[in-house]
Amino acid sequence: MPDSGVKLPSNRIHNDYTATSAPQRVRDLLGDEAEELLKHRYAIINLWRPIAGPLLRSPLALCDASSLLEENLISSDLRYPDRVGETQSVTYNPGQRYFYFSKMQAEEAVLIRCFDSSLEGPARFSAHGGFEDPQTPEDAPPRESIEVRTLVFFPPAA
Repeated sequence: MPDSGVKLPSNRIHNDYTATSAPQRVRDLLGDEAEELLKHRYAIINLWRPIAGPLLRSPLALCDASSLLEENLISSDLRYPDRVGETQSVTYNPGQRYFYFSKMQAEEAVLIRCFDSSLEGPARFSAHGGFEDPQTPEDAPPRESIEVRTLVFFPPAA
């Protein structure tokens, strides 16, 4: 059966990029231009939104980045037919704080800073994932969402 490109929501708390896979993704996408861009601060930011709303099933939970410790991030390979990426799973820590937007509508969106090359500040990585809300009606439609990943390059002084 051919791959439709449709993926089920990830109900595993994770981060999409690591300190190894983020620069590699820049190289994969930008080729010769990448090395100069990687000398300065850059980030990978996802724009995520539901396709239809209100979103009731598998809403997106976001970890407050200031409560996420690097020691709770476990890197693992993510294998594609043409390349190998790397993502991070998140181990339990009672100090982590999670938030979500209840009943998101299609015109609402979330920006997720999945990676930031800056070693300063609390949001270098961003844990997120869908979860089963016990208040979800049994007849709620499955989640349909879309995300766009963007590369952001800051000026050398930033």
